[in-house]
Amino acid sequence: MKPKIVAVHLLNDFSGSPMVLSQVLKGLITSGHEVVLHTAGGREGFLSAIDCKKKYFHYRFHQNTICRLWAFLFSQVNVFFQLLQYRNQNVVIYVNTLLPFGAALAGKMMGKKVVYHIHESYINPAILKNFLRGVAAYTAETAVYVSNYLCNEEKIEKIKHKVVYNALPDEFMAKAEGFKYYVPIPSLFIVLMVCSLKEYKGINEFVSLASRHPNLKFEMVLNTTKEEISAHFTAGKIPFNLTLFSTQKDLDPFYRRASLLLNLTNPQKCIETFGMTILEAMCYGIPVIAPPFGGPTEIVSAGINGFTIDVRHEFDLDTTIDRMYNDVQLMESLSINAKETAARFNTNHLQYEIEKVISLI
Repeated sequence: MKPKIVAVHLLNDFSGSPMVLSQVLKGLITSGHEVVLHTAGGREGFLSAIDCKKKYFHYRFHQNTICRLWAFLFSQVNVFFQLLQYRNQNVVIYVNTLLPFGAALAGKMMGKKVVYHIHESYINPAILKNFLRGVAAYTAETAVYVSNYLCNEEKIEKIKHKVVYNALPDEFMAKAEGFKYYVPIPSLFIVLMVCSLKEYKGINEFVSLASRHPNLKFEMVLNTTKEEISAHFTAGKIPFNLTLFSTQKDLDPFYRRASLLLNLTNPQKCIETFGMTILEAMCYGIPVIAPPFGGPTEIVSAGINGFTIDVRHEFDLDTTIDRMYNDVQLMESLSINAKETAARFNTNHLQYEIEKVISLI
C-alpha cells in the first residue's frame, strides 16, 4: 500500500514554489497516494485548487522583520503539533522549501520519512538559514533540488539528493499552445518583468531601464497588493512608459503581448536558483534576458533562446535590448528556440521523478 503524503508549505500564493508543489501533488494523487496538504490559511494561490484534504495553520507575512520572525516561529510550533496526529499512520512528510522546519521535526520525532523539496538559497538572516539547513540535515531522508546550481551550492551532506527541474503546469502550456509570437515595431515592443516586490529582484533597475528607453513600453507584474506597490514607489518617479500591476491570477494576457522578458535579479544580493518566469515566457516563444549566474544558465543559452547579462552592466543591457528590437530575424530565431526549450520542462517528467523519489525511500 502506498504511503499517505503529508505535504507542508508555508505561504500559499501565486509564486514559483507553490506552483511546483501543486504539480507534484497532482502527480502523487494520480499515482494512487492519498495526499493531505498543510499550509497557511486565508490566502489564495496555486495550492487552492488541489483536490486533496487541506489543513490550515495561522501565518501572515509581515514587512517588519521582528514581527515576521515571530509569526514564522509560531506557525512552525503550530505545524509541529498538527503533524503529530499522523504518528500511527504510514506517511511520508513532504516539506516544500526549507522553511517548514516544524513539519520536519515532527516527522523525525515520529520516525517518519521526510523529503525536502528545496527551491531557494536566499534566506536571511544567515543564522536562520544555517538553522533550517541543520534541521533538514537532521531530519531528511532525501532532498530534491530544482537545479544543478542549487544542488552544488546548497547540497546538504549525509542525506540523499536528486535534481528535478521545475516544469510548467499542463494548464499553462495548453494556454500557450498555438500562440504565434511576432516581433512588433519598436513603439509596440513590450518589455515584461514578473517578480516579487524585493529590491534584489532588480525592480529599481527595471524602472531605470524604462526611463532610458522611452521609445519602448515596459510592464512589471509584482506579486503583492496595489497598496504595497503604492507604498514602495514614490509618486511621480515611475516613467510614463512603465505600467505596474499587482498580483495576477492569470499571466496569459501579459505573455501574449510581451516582446521580451527580463529577469534582473542582482547577483550581488541573490542568485536565482531556477527562474520559473523565464520558462513561462519561453513557453510563449518570448526571448529572455536573464542573469549569467545560477539556475537561469541551465535554461538560457546566450544567442540561442535569449541572452545572459548581469543587471549591473547597464551598457550591455541597453545595447542588447536595442539590438533585439531592431533585429526581427534574430528575435524570430530566438523565439523558435525558446519554445523548443520550454517543451523539455514538462509536468510528466517532474511527476515521474518525484514518484521515483517517494518509492525509493
